[in-house]
This record gives sequence, C-alpha cells and structure tokens, in this order.
Amino acid sequence: MTRTAIVTGAARGIGAATALRLAADGHAVAVLDLDPAQCADTVRAITDAGGRAIAIGADVADAAAVDAAVARVAAELGAPTILVNNAGIIRDNLLFKMTEDDWDAVLSVHLRGAFLMSRAVQKHQVAEEWGRVVNLSSTSALGNRGQANYAAAKAGMQGFTKTLAIELGRYGVTANAIAPGFIVTDMTRSTAERLGVGFDEFVAFNADQIPVGRAGYPEDIAAAASFFCSEEAGFVSGQVLYVAGGPRA
Repeated sequence: MTRTAIVTGAARGIGAATALRLAADGHAVAVLDLDPAQCADTVRAITDAGGRAIAIGADVADAAAVDAAVARVAAELGAPTILVNNAGIIRDNLLFKMTEDDWDAVLSVHLRGAFLMSRAVQKHQVAEEWGRVVNLSSTSALGNRGQANYAAAKAGMQGFTKTLAIELGRYGVTANAIAPGFIVTDMTRSTAERLGVGFDEFVAFNADQIPVGRAGYPEDIAAAASFFCSEEAGFVSGQVLYVAGGPRA
C-alpha cells in the first residue's frame, strides 16, 4: 500500500539512501534537510524512476518550521504516516574541551528535532490509525570517546523510541530505532579529518574491527528502515536494531 514518508537529514548519506529505498518500496517521499537545494539529486532520482517526491527545507529543531513542513507534505503528497528521524550533526570533542554550544547543538538537532517531528506527524498517524516511526540511534549510544554529546543524544533516541512505542501502539503506530555501526558517510569522513588520518586508512582500520570484515554503507541502514516501515513489521515495536556487522554489548 502506498504511504507518504518523511525522511529528515535526507540530502545525502543514510537519509538519501533511505529516501530512495522507501520510494522504491512504493511510497511518496518528502526529502527534508536544511537546504532544499541539496535534496535535488535525491528527488530527481526518485521522480526519474517514476516515484513521487518533494524537497523541503526546514530546521528540525525549529517548531514553527517543522509544523509548516509537515503541513506542506500533507497538502502536496498526502498525510505523512511514515517518519524517519535521521537528521543529525556531530560536534566531537573530549569532555574538558567541549563547549556548551557543542553540547546544545547536538542535543537540539537529534533529540529536540526527533521530538518535534514525531509530535507533528503523530497527528496524521493517529487519524489514519496507522504509522511507522524510525529513529536513528548509533552504537555510540553505548559510549564513545570524544562524543559525550552525541552518545547522550543517541542513547536518548532509544528511550524516546520505546516511549513512543508505548504511547502510540494503541493507534496502530510502531516506533523502532536503528543503531548503525561504522558507516561510510560524510559524517565519518569528518571524524577521520578530526583525528588527522586519511579516510581510506580510517575505513580500513574500522572494517578490520568488524566481524563481517567490511564497513557499512547507507544502503545497509536503508534496508533495515524499509523493514521497520513495512506492513509486515506491524508487530515489531519499541526495538533497537544494531546494524553494525556484529554483536554489540
């Protein structure tokens, strides 16, 4: 059945791959990011393949912008009943070097953004008596040196997910989280730059630590999101799936 999906942080990386996968699954997709111009390639790829998509520019941490974006999606594509909260940033640093702005920015985009988007979309989900929320967590939720802000945000996403599952389940809405491991994206490239190592070297080092012997790619996460958003996943809710190439503690 065709649904309308919103994917945040969808201009590139995991968000873009997820938008493309959901479109391939037959859904109309709102490709949302700060700059709608950066979403053009993803929207074009979807529409060239015969799908329906629009680019929307919005700051997910801005309540008014979120409400306006969701209203536009409903008007142009139909009531959004699938939401993938993928938008995120990193401001990595050791605790003693981390500024309040570094902390606030990361928590705002990840947690406030997921809260605002979910609050706006759930109205449509409840009215339709069907919905899927997928929140992007991370293996960093288990702790990661130099990422106190990011780890706290990603751990928070897991608690947020489980609470949504409890509150919205009676309305036919499921909520699940995906916790990626090492994924080859612009974000991990930025981490390599921060550490002062070449990206190829960085990827090879991390792949060597992963049981399946390779790094992950955005399409690996998109595949998991596709399942969580499917009709068949209606009895799966409140779960955190670590897509990391091996077990995590």
